[in-house]
Amino acid sequence: MAVATTDTPSRTGRGLSPRRLLARPEIGAALGALLVFVFFSLFTGRFLSALGVATWLDDASTLGIMAVAVALLMIGGEFDLSAGVMTASTALVTALLATRAGWNVWPALAVSLLFALAVGALNGWLVMRTGLPSFIVTLGTFLALQGINLGVTRQLTGTVQVSGMRSAAGYSSAGSVFASTVDLGGTAYQCSVLWWLALTAIAAVVLLRTRFGNWTFAVGGSLSAARAVGVPAVRTKILLFMTTAGAGWIVGSMNVLRFAGVQANQGVGLEFQYIIAAVVGGCLLTGGYGSVLGAALGALIFGMARQGIVFARWNNDWFMLFLGVLLLAAVLVNNAFAKRAERVRR
Repeated sequence: MAVATTDTPSRTGRGLSPRRLLARPEIGAALGALLVFVFFSLFTGRFLSALGVATWLDDASTLGIMAVAVALLMIGGEFDLSAGVMTASTALVTALLATRAGWNVWPALAVSLLFALAVGALNGWLVMRTGLPSFIVTLGTFLALQGINLGVTRQLTGTVQVSGMRSAAGYSSAGSVFASTVDLGGTAYQCSVLWWLALTAIAAVVLLRTRFGNWTFAVGGSLSAARAVGVPAVRTKILLFMTTAGAGWIVGSMNVLRFAGVQANQGVGLEFQYIIAAVVGGCLLTGGYGSVLGAALGALIFGMARQGIVFARWNNDWFMLFLGVLLLAAVLVNNAFAKRAERVRR
């Protein structure tokens, strides 16, 4: 059963008029990305060099893959604090099976994907079954996964890292999919950039052009109203949690194959950056409003700023100040654009 949600603020702004353009949730992120790009382009020449562009795109890509998935979940009205540690958990499953159990990398990747989807489904089921805030449920998952990562890795290896992936069967072919580079004009670009662009495009189509996208906006805007008009709320929320877990598997696979190993505490703390990127991209903390394109732009802002600070030879501590200011500004701007979108709709 299709749900008519095309009149919500998140669906406005499809026309080309300036008034409707300003009502789009990603417009703030687009303006912010332009400002950051111009600033560092003028401040340091390395920023626009071929190697510089490849560096900040690489930085933004893995963050962007996760931010897009997190944005979908936030539009659906939920959070996932286990998204960061999931990248390490899936990488560890792959690495342990490939290096300790002697598996081919591809079956190991398949098992780690099933593990991620199972955890995501469990998160969604617990949230819907218990009625507890997703913040609490996924915080528990975060702590449990972090403990498992450290405990199991130390028990099996005597350290908190797993290495030796290059000697595993199937490493070369799997690496060509998840960790290869593309040469453009003599500069190597990580294939994670292509993954980021492709997944952003797919997510945008799903969100804006499919029934599942309607359901996502509906359950995030008002769960009770969505249920009243026939939206399968439980299924929708569970699938959204599985999406963030699946994105964690993609990023974890990229990391373990690119660096031929994984640290047990990898990814801890990154979940807040994913959420910030989504908020910068136009997602409201209350759900029902946002843009996956905006989340991708939010990740691009992160990548440009983080590497721009390095190119400018500033103390990297300033990046945390940038994050704090960016988050506060994004919340204020998003609220203003949401109100403008509501006026445009009326």
